[in-house]
Amino acid sequence: MAVPWKTVGVLTLVLIGIGSAWRFQDWRYGRQLAEQERLNAETLNQLSQAAAAAQKAEQDRRLALEQRLAASEQTHFEKMTDAKNNQDRLRDRLATSDLRLSVLLDAGSAGGCSVPATAGAGGVDHATVRARLDPAHAQRIIAITDTGDRGLIALQACQAYVRAVSYSDPAHP
Repeated sequence: MAVPWKTVGVLTLVLIGIGSAWRFQDWRYGRQLAEQERLNAETLNQLSQAAAAAQKAEQDRRLALEQRLAASEQTHFEKMTDAKNNQDRLRDRLATSDLRLSVLLDAGSAGGCSVPATAGAGGVDHATVRARLDPAHAQRIIAITDTGDRGLIALQACQAYVRAVSYSDPAHP
């Protein structure tokens, strides 16, 4: 049996052509995969950078809030200290008789009382009827106003805290 060499040659050339086409197709597909992988890596890098920027912005926002709250706390502390010092001075002045509390009385209600009608050097009222309070009662009144002052200062501090926290929350503009 004679081997037809022409047929074998043609068949070999056809197989080489198919192999080359397959290899070219494989190379082109590999190049597309490499391009897709590069694009995915770029996208992942961009997402990572965006997440890092968002985290940095959140850290900056939190730091700014902490600084505002620290300043607010310092202001609150100073107000409380000032109020305490003022109350202490007032109590001392009442205790040493340097200051006396008095109240205005209705001229008709003084009735037969012998409350002196004096006009002080710094007063504008002429011939007003005033009654001096007992020092113990004056001390109790000062204690009540001290408690009220501290409550108002604490309320202002709470309101400042709520404003600071609510304004820093991006979900609640």
